[in-house]
Amino acid sequence: MNRKKSFFVLSAFLACLIFLTPLKIFGVSIPTVETYGPTVEVMKSNLLASQTANLSQEDLLLNCKSAVLMEATTGKILYEQNSEEALPPASVTKVMTLLLIMEAVDSGVIHLEDQVTVSANAASMGGSQVFLKEGEQMMLEDLLKSVVIASANDAAVALAEYVCGNIPAFVSRMNERAAQLGMNSTHFENVTGLDDTVENHKISAKDIAIMSRALIEHKTILKYSSIWMDTIRDGAFGLTNTNRLVRFYPGCTGLKTGSTSKAGFCVSVTAERENLSLICVIMGAESRDIRNAAAASLLDWGFANYALYTAPAGECAPVKVIGGTLGECPLSYAQFSCVLPKEQVGKVTRSEILPKTVSAPVAGDGEVGSVIFKVGEEEIGKVPVVASVSVPKIGFLEILKRLVIDFLVL
Repeated sequence: MNRKKSFFVLSAFLACLIFLTPLKIFGVSIPTVETYGPTVEVMKSNLLASQTANLSQEDLLLNCKSAVLMEATTGKILYEQNSEEALPPASVTKVMTLLLIMEAVDSGVIHLEDQVTVSANAASMGGSQVFLKEGEQMMLEDLLKSVVIASANDAAVALAEYVCGNIPAFVSRMNERAAQLGMNSTHFENVTGLDDTVENHKISAKDIAIMSRALIEHKTILKYSSIWMDTIRDGAFGLTNTNRLVRFYPGCTGLKTGSTSKAGFCVSVTAERENLSLICVIMGAESRDIRNAAAASLLDWGFANYALYTAPAGECAPVKVIGGTLGECPLSYAQFSCVLPKEQVGKVTRSEILPKTVSAPVAGDGEVGSVIFKVGEEEIGKVPVVASVSVPKIGFLEILKRLVIDFLVL
């Protein structure tokens, strides 16, 4: 090999080495394609995921300990596999941590612009972190992004302490909120999901879906959870989303990953296509790629087989009122939504069940009848028909006044 060829081979080798090595510019880690791109296993699993779309629910078996697919608008569960067994959730725990934080933000108790001082306890957290220092001050919004995007344990503890003063008080509130939401297979012992020292920190896949649904009602979370890469500390520290599906699954908007040796690999994924919003929970997978493949498979199946049917709010013909100050009362009904198999969406019929007359007094917003929605002979839901205005009972003086007016007109 002559010198020119040797120089060319060496140059090519160095170029490849530089390209495949994570760079660090101005203190920000810049991930390479090798670091964050889809692996061969992921690409293979994506192909398998697309093949699951036509499977029946009975045939859709996922390689994990438990799973749930929930439609977010209605809360209807479309698929479940061992959904109520309480299992270690790892960092998916932070869905509840974030829910309490967002409730405090949206109620005005705390603000995204607040400066939070990091405690020694928060700075001591291991695992995923943004390397907070004791006494460091960071804007609450940056701590929130650190939890949502990078699953930072130190940021989660700092936020919990800021809201409640100490971790035991915050954990107590987590369990109270879980009970309020009807999460019957849940018990929290910390705010991070670290499980080296916990005894009974467990939650079911169904309960994760329930709390995830409550969290995404706070739209700010989806603003952060859909970000692939961001920075904090004025651009000096890079954040990369632990949820690769945000980048590689079309329509993915979040939400939270987690993994420990006890929990295996877990995730709560939110995704939206054609106005259908799904929450997919996978627990106890053997690897990150298996977890992501299971989630992609389940989401593909949900999007392929279901759609959201929505009937807009409307009005019914007025109903006659007997003995009221008005002769008739206008009626209205609210929007109706339900999730259906795609082939049934075009077969929905609606019918009004209304009385011919009502007796005064009629209360405003009082239920008068109903609009019933069916597919064939099966009722899929109904909404109440209510009075749009109040109609008081007519009194003696009003009757006399009307008689006089009628007499004068004649």
